[in-house]
Amino acid sequence: MMKRRVVVTGVGMITPLGVGVRKNWAALCQGKSGISPITRFDASSLKCQVAGQIKDFHPQDFMDSKFIRRFDLFIQYGMAAAIMAMEDSGLKINIDTQDRVGVIMGTAVGACTFFESAHSFVVGGKFGKVPPFLIVNAAGNSAAGVIAIRFGAKGPHHLVMDACAAGTNAIGLSFRSIQRGEADAMVTGGAEAPIAASVIASLDILGALSSKKNTEPEKASRPFDGDRDGFVPGEGSAVLVLEALDIALRREAKIYGEIVGFGNNCD
Repeated sequence: MMKRRVVVTGVGMITPLGVGVRKNWAALCQGKSGISPITRFDASSLKCQVAGQIKDFHPQDFMDSKFIRRFDLFIQYGMAAAIMAMEDSGLKINIDTQDRVGVIMGTAVGACTFFESAHSFVVGGKFGKVPPFLIVNAAGNSAAGVIAIRFGAKGPHHLVMDACAAGTNAIGLSFRSIQRGEADAMVTGGAEAPIAASVIASLDILGALSSKKNTEPEKASRPFDGDRDGFVPGEGSAVLVLEALDIALRREAKIYGEIVGFGNNCD
């Protein structure tokens, strides 16, 4: 069977550098860093006190108050990035195409912020205050599900939880779904909101995080430096719209580039 060619036709992103591709690209070109002191909770007792926090995200720009109340930040980030990616691609899903468009998202830790909030009620014996949507957030699959519901995509559907490779693997699996003819288009990427006390404290105790640059946070993330002392946690989301080349050409879509391969192993 001939493998179909797969291209990128839409991009959406939310990172510590800003909301949207234009803001991120401008900040990158200026050499800006998105790392700053942790303000989400009191990190003064930790060795690592810096992270890549989202600073200018306003969820109400993308979703209603009910959605915001019900879902964890990582799902909100993913939804917002998906909305931007779909708008950028111009892809329209209808009753004739809904079974040929799928969603695969990736996350490493899922709804940790939502869990922390709910756990505080459990510890205090206030079981009646545990949010009913806790279980929906616990199923990380909701990050893909809400996007599929929003756009009416009823094709291949998965949530990948492969630690730091989750988003990349989600994109790779989406690529293969189109390449093999299982779908014509896929909404795919990763979303993360791990700046929660329990997650950061655990990584800090493990000694996995950078701790030498608390006073110079913009210099903390230096993975290829001989003096590197750990990684810097960050949050956000990036989502792509992938399409079969013939479909994209037929609708005269803007094409950013082509994906020509994907590999996966375990180190």
